[in-house]
This record gives sequence, C-alpha cells and structure tokens, in this order.
Amino acid sequence: MSAVAARLSAARKQRIPMKTLRPIVALAALTLAVHLHAQDTKPAAKPAPQSPDIAAPKFGRDGKEDANFIKRHESFVATAKAGGVDLVFLGDSITAGWGGQKAIWDSAFGKHKPANFGIGGDRTQHVLWRIQNGELEGISPKAAVLMIGTNNSGSDSAEAIAKGITAIVQYLREKSPKTKVLLLAVFPRGPMPNPTREKLKQVNDTIAKLDDGKSVFYLDIGAKFLEADGALTKEVMPDFLHLSAKGYQIWADAIGPKLAELMK
Repeated sequence: MSAVAARLSAARKQRIPMKTLRPIVALAALTLAVHLHAQDTKPAAKPAPQSPDIAAPKFGRDGKEDANFIKRHESFVATAKAGGVDLVFLGDSITAGWGGQKAIWDSAFGKHKPANFGIGGDRTQHVLWRIQNGELEGISPKAAVLMIGTNNSGSDSAEAIAKGITAIVQYLREKSPKTKVLLLAVFPRGPMPNPTREKLKQVNDTIAKLDDGKSVFYLDIGAKFLEADGALTKEVMPDFLHLSAKGYQIWADAIGPKLAELMK
C-alpha cells in the first residue's frame, strides 16, 4: 500500500471530514496519473535480431509487426490464391520497383502471366517467411526470379546472407518442385567499388554454387549496370541502389533469353 493510500485509509477510519480529505484524494489522483503516464511512455522493446536463414516477419521500431509489410504480404497471398500465375518475381524494393515500370514489365514479361512479389526493405528472412506463409499457395509457376540480400549487407556476414538465400531456394524447390528458379546475383551498389560490393561478391560466389543446371539457374547480370571502371551512374541507379527506367530495361534484356528457356 502506497503512503497516500495509507493516509486515506487511516483518515476514513477516523471519520475525518471530506473537506480535510480532498487534498489527500487530489494527491492520490495525481500520483496515479504520473504512474500511468510513466508506463505509457516507456520505450517499446526493440525486436530481437533476426537470423537471415530463419523465416521471420518484418517488425517496426515499436517492436510490432510492420503493418505495411503484412498488408502487402496479404495482397500477394490473395494473388496466389486467385491462381493464373506462371512467373513470379521475389525480392525487396528493387523488385518492387517493377511496379513503376509497367511498359517495360508488360513488354518483357506480360506474356508469361507474371506476378511481382517484391516488398521494400525486405531481407532474406522476410522473403522466406512470406513464401512459407501463403505466397505460393494456389500457384505452381513455371519460373521464379529471385534477387534478394542487399538489405542484409549492413548487419549480416556474407556467409549468413548466402545461407538465407540458400534457405529460400531450398524452400522454393520443396514447395513448388516444378518451378525453375532463376537465381540472380545480388546487384552491385554504391557509385564505385566499395566494401559492401565486396561482401556481396562473396555472397554471389557462394550462391552461384546452387546452380544445378536442372532446377536452379544462377545468373550474374551485375556487370551490365556498370561502366568499364566499375562505376555506377545515376542514369542507371539514381541513388546507386535502386534502378531507373534504363536500369530496368537492362535487367529485362539481360534475363530475357534465359527466362524464355525456363518458361517453355
């Protein structure tokens, strides 16, 4: 029992007049309000670190599941349940960016009944969670184009990122064995060669080994975005990460021949 509550209890037993009790009651109310406010303003617990190869939804800074992530995921689940998808793209904001390039998308992939399952900010564990939670239910696409991992590069080792990508490929093979996986090397980022690019090269060197020539086909088109000296230009990647229309055309042209083989 708090000191204020104790004083109130003692006052009641002594039948002290209400006029005298009012200051004590006011103090009690103020004390309770301060206590409740302190509880409400406590910082939210930070989400626990996620492993790149263990499926997990995306969390916001408040420690709760990211509402936009869940909304997008649910829309993809609905698309899958509706069926009629022969080609699926899986990835992060770079893949999601196809949504702003309708003319290129329709010209390059429209005949293949495509679906774009890209979500900005996604890491390997998020894509893995999404496909384990409904995004492949109702469809058995002829091919899946996967490019993921750049958002892991700031917090995870090359080995861990490669494990995450491997887990996605393995699940795709288990869930949809008839689907051919076109596994793309993680695209280069940054205006010039840098440590992050080097880390992603290590990732790409590892995941290249997943190519079995039957169900999984690895393709590195990164060099097509670069100048001869290794530079990325704003003409191709305005922020040195996300593609311009020219960048998406390069992507479409680079995978077109291989994709045509896999879609037969």
